[in-house]
Amino acid sequence: MSDEASFLAGYDPGDYPSIAVTVDVVALTIRDGALCVLLVERGEQPFTGHRALPGGFVREETLDEAALRELAEETDVRLAGDRVHLEQLRTYGNPGRDPRMRVVSVAYLAFAPHLPEATAGSDAARAYWVPVEDAKDLAFDHDQILAEGLERARDKLEYTPLATAFVGTEFTISELRQVYASVWGEELHAGNFHRKVLSVPGFVESTGETASRGGERGGPRAKLYRAGDARLLHPALLRPTREDRVR
Repeated sequence: MSDEASFLAGYDPGDYPSIAVTVDVVALTIRDGALCVLLVERGEQPFTGHRALPGGFVREETLDEAALRELAEETDVRLAGDRVHLEQLRTYGNPGRDPRMRVVSVAYLAFAPHLPEATAGSDAARAYWVPVEDAKDLAFDHDQILAEGLERARDKLEYTPLATAFVGTEFTISELRQVYASVWGEELHAGNFHRKVLSVPGFVESTGETASRGGERGGPRAKLYRAGDARLLHPALLRPTREDRVR
């Protein structure tokens, strides 16, 4: 028997404290011009009746698979296709964050356009989209997870073309500006935004077509664009408040 096989044969995991692993998902989309997050109402203890982010315990699967499965089981919202952005946010493992036992949660951030209404399932009593400013007093440490997820999303819109994950495959600059305004929570000057977007190489590219309806204030029909091939935005599109600090 090899040294490793001998070691494993005598290894007892019970010699160490038990720790469970969960996933939690900050799923964001824009509905009626507002940035919304997907929440569930817990149907079981602990925190019965409290709102929380979708999530649950990891099974014999990858973490990404667990995040997608829990989202589907608890809310019937399924993320699939090349229009979906899913990334790990960070890991949360402070003692006492879950009253049942020591639980470490790997949080995910997800964006997609036109996500459907949610339907409760699994151990969730309800599931619904909520404007982010109304998502407060969540179970566990989900207020912190949501806050850090929102800040990650706001930062990524400055330096990456992630905003195009919130719109359709073809979009106007006005629609893209609405994404930035909704995620940042700030109104943006239309002319300045248009100029900045078109000055970033590879951010967007023209389709050569125009929208079916007139542009803002009933003007000429707006040009349609699609996402370009840039992975980073240079120069970055800084938030107005951040621009003021940089100057």
